Amino acid sequence: MNESKLKTAVLGLDDKGQLLLEAVADIDYFQIQAVADRDTELAKRTAQKYECKDYDDYRRLIIENQLDVLLVAAPLHCCAPNIQAAMKKKFNVLKLAPLARTFEEAVEFVRLAEENDIKFAVANPNRFGGSLAALRQFLQEGRLEQIFLITASKLVPAKAGIDNERTDAWRADPKLAGGGVLLHNCYEIIDQLIWNFATPQQVYSLNTNTAGDRQQRRYLTEDAVVVTMKFTDTIIGNLVASRCIGVGQEQELLKVYGRNKILTASNTRFIISNHPGQAGEELEYNDDELCCMRKLLENFALSILLPDKNRLCSSGRENLNNMAVIESAYLSARTGMPEEPGRILKMAHVEPVNI
Repeated sequence: MNESKLKTAVLGLDDKGQLLLEAVADIDYFQIQAVADRDTELAKRTAQKYECKDYDDYRRLIIENQLDVLLVAAPLHCCAPNIQAAMKKKFNVLKLAPLARTFEEAVEFVRLAEENDIKFAVANPNRFGGSLAALRQFLQEGRLEQIFLITASKLVPAKAGIDNERTDAWRADPKLAGGGVLLHNCYEIIDQLIWNFATPQQVYSLNTNTAGDRQQRRYLTEDAVVVTMKFTDTIIGNLVASRCIGVGQEQELLKVYGRNKILTASNTRFIISNHPGQAGEELEYNDDELCCMRKLLENFALSILLPDKNRLCSSGRENLNNMAVIESAYLSARTGMPEEPGRILKMAHVEPVNI
């Protein structure tokens, strides 16, 4: 083992966890030391592939190893105490989105990370994608005049099959999951909205799910949501998301309307047009999820190895803004009234972070 590399382990070996491992294996700053999953055979097969130790107990991995980096892909209902234990052992932690199940849990993670002087970040790979980076640059250069409307949409095909129902049953439980399509599928697009336009002043939300029985719907997480946001007196935004029946690719779209132009960004395209429906300048990007994850992990590694020269992107504290917006949306859905993310941040004695 190269002692100059960051000793690294991964909790959770589902598709996202495998993506993390594939990206880490391509980056020279990391040395994969251990992997863990509750599926014993999956952990063993993965460990053989990457020539490292395997565990089917997250707690044992934390106790038996002294790591530089812990990458977390496992759902929080089965590993939240293990993340806290890792922070107390001064492991730097990168967690796949969302940051937490609730705003309160998010604040506790951030507090522990800061108390132990470690790097704690949330994986928002869209920040490293070409199309959304082009959108951000266009906005920062002030080339879009008098922004008045932002729209975002997220379409998430539901996976079918008995295996998925068995392994993902926790997603329907509000206590285990914390939320549904808004928290688990819209986290990165909410991050984009806040990253580019700041934390909204007010949030109003409606959500529902496909359960046939009205009483049953109270005990299931949402699979459809509409969130309206007021950023300023002159800028409003709207997010519509659904986890629908069927299979296919996820669809994500962000549109920004200004007096002179309309900007449209997806994961692969950035379009600049003058009027709705009018063909405009179109730029295509080939950044796939693996490419974006590599860039994200490189940033995380360099923020640890050379912190004076490399600012950590998407820190845990920064992501408290995202969690405050999501918490406000869920609160609004219950009260039927607009809610203020700033009030939630203030109650927790957290100042909004300017990104």
